[in-house]
Amino acid sequence: MSIETTMTSDVVGLTKVASVSRRGFMSATAAVAAGYTLAAGPVRAEAITTDVNGLQTGDVKIKVGSEEMPAYFARPAGSTKAPVIIVAMEIFGLHEYIRDVTRRLAKLGAFAVAPDYYFRKGVDLTEVTEIKDLLPIVNAKPHAELLSDLDATVAWAGSQGGDTGKLGIIGFCRGGRTVWEYAAHSGGLKAGVAFYGTVVDPANPLWPKSPMQLAPEMKAPVLGLYGGADTGIPVTQVEQMKAALEQHKKTAEFKIYPEAPHGFHADYRSSYRKDAAEDAWKQAQAWFKKYGVLS
Repeated sequence: MSIETTMTSDVVGLTKVASVSRRGFMSATAAVAAGYTLAAGPVRAEAITTDVNGLQTGDVKIKVGSEEMPAYFARPAGSTKAPVIIVAMEIFGLHEYIRDVTRRLAKLGAFAVAPDYYFRKGVDLTEVTEIKDLLPIVNAKPHAELLSDLDATVAWAGSQGGDTGKLGIIGFCRGGRTVWEYAAHSGGLKAGVAFYGTVVDPANPLWPKSPMQLAPEMKAPVLGLYGGADTGIPVTQVEQMKAALEQHKKTAEFKIYPEAPHGFHADYRSSYRKDAAEDAWKQAQAWFKKYGVLS
C-alpha cells in the first residue's frame, strides 16, 4: 500500500463507526448548502450552529512563503489582544463544523483561526465526497510544511491584534495529531487540546516522527481526549503515549470516554456522542484556562 492510500488510524476510526438509520439526517443537497462535507457520511439535522452575534468573522488569506493560504477566523467584535487559538481541522477541509468550532471559541473570548493548510493541491477538500480521494492529498502533507503553515497562522493572528503570548491549539482527528506535533515544535505554545489524534503513524518519509516518538520533545502541556470505542486508535496506544510522556516528565492529561467512538465531538456526524462531546468541551475550556490561554 502506498503512502498516498494508507489508511491511517484516524481514518480507520472514522470509517468504522456503527451504521445508523438515515432518519434525522439532512439530505445531501441540504448538507452541501449548509457547508458540510459529504465525505464523512450523512450530516445530522441537529448539527450545532453557533451564531455570529458579537463576533467578527471572515475568510482571509495568510501569506506562507510566496503563496496565500486560505483561513477562517472568528473573534469577539472590537476585541484587542484576545488570546489566539489555532483550530487544526480534520481531513475534510475547512467545512462548516470547523468553522462553527472556531466561532464557539470566539464566544469564549478567543481570536480563533482555522487555516486550510492543504490548499497547495488546488482541491477544495470540502467538495470531495469519498475518503479514498482525500488520502492522496492529506497523507502527502509534509510535516515541516505543516508546522511552517501553523507558525505563519500564529504570526498573522499577531499582526491582526491577537495576543500570541496566550497561544493555544485545538484539533480533531488528523488535527488532533497536529496538536501533538505542534506542541513538540512551538516554544510559544501555552497549551494544546487533542481530540482523538493519532499517536502512532504508519511509515511515511514526509512525517519523520510520530507523536509518540516526539514525546521527549513536547514543549507545551496537552490534554488528550479519546474514545474507548475508537476502532482506529486503541486505548493501549493512548496508554503508551501517556507512559512515554510521563517517562520524559512532560505535562499532559488524558481522558477516555469508554463508550465513545472516534469522532465523538463531531456533532454533524453519526459518531457524535452528546454527553462525551459536552464534557470534553468543558475539559478543553478548563485546560486552556489552567494554562493561561483563556481567562
